[in-house]
Amino acid sequence: MLKEQINTALITAMKAKTEKLRVTTLRLINAAIKDRDIAARGKDVCEGATDEDILAILSKMVKQREESALAFEKGCRPELAEQERTEIEILREFLPRQLSQDEITAAVKDVISEYDASGLKDMGKCMGALKKRYNGAMDFGSAGKLLKETLS
Repeated sequence: MLKEQINTALITAMKAKTEKLRVTTLRLINAAIKDRDIAARGKDVCEGATDEDILAILSKMVKQREESALAFEKGCRPELAEQERTEIEILREFLPRQLSQDEITAAVKDVISEYDASGLKDMGKCMGALKKRYNGAMDFGSAGKLLKETLS
């Protein structure tokens, strides 16, 4: 389970005592997972965060750090941008391999033909299928843009 992998990595990093940024990033991941668990308690959900939930959390964290790195670069703070990029590398250790643009294009075409999508009204079910199949492995912003262009 992904949660156990993250905890094991945290313990290893804490024992090493040389990887402070890694420890901090892994603790942030655990905090985000715990927040999700707490939010789910009120909704009659017995189990904690699933691997799918954790992948979504990690993807969101990567996107936030990419945006922060760009902002730091624009603000002439390269040391902070580099720190954000290092955190991105740590987060990506737990994500599946990211699809290339060609693979995203192929996946979008497959979903469109599978659902016989013909217009923007079918975009929701196509995006739902992509998110179900490629959770954590695809840039859904890029896929959504491509899907919209194709269905228009």
